[in-house]
Amino acid sequence: MEFTIREMTFEDYEGVAEIYGQGMESGTATFQTYVPKYAEWDAAHHTFCRYVAVADGIVVGWAALTVGIVREPYAGVAELSIYVRNGYKRHGIGYALIETIKQNAEQNGVWMLESRICRQNIGSIKLHEKCGFRTVGVREKIARDKFGSWQDTVEMELRF
Repeated sequence: MEFTIREMTFEDYEGVAEIYGQGMESGTATFQTYVPKYAEWDAAHHTFCRYVAVADGIVVGWAALTVGIVREPYAGVAELSIYVRNGYKRHGIGYALIETIKQNAEQNGVWMLESRICRQNIGSIKLHEKCGFRTVGVREKIARDKFGSWQDTVEMELRF
């Protein structure tokens, strides 16, 4: 499958939001209960390292960074969000998005990436491991899923 990775634009948000909604529906990608409007999403993410994967003119994946820890001494810690459209997984899109983030995060002052992954999302955990992340812990019963069941997250990090 051929795809390109490029910086995200405002016009891409419709595709980004659709993919995020698919992640919500899966029950293993996020505990969020609604897809935010662009203004809310924009305010929550760094202005740098926002990428989309595009195939056949549609957004098939995206990755972006949020502030990992708000306090100043941790300014170089960023949390990675990565999502791939249903039907496009296992084609190297997630790997390419993470590698693009890795290549550009450090030049923007990031020295560590962190990810919180639903424990049952084995595919995402393996993808992060393939990209050099290591597991640093498990948060048990950290949040309820859309069905009201307690879920665990795997905490992973990558240091530059």
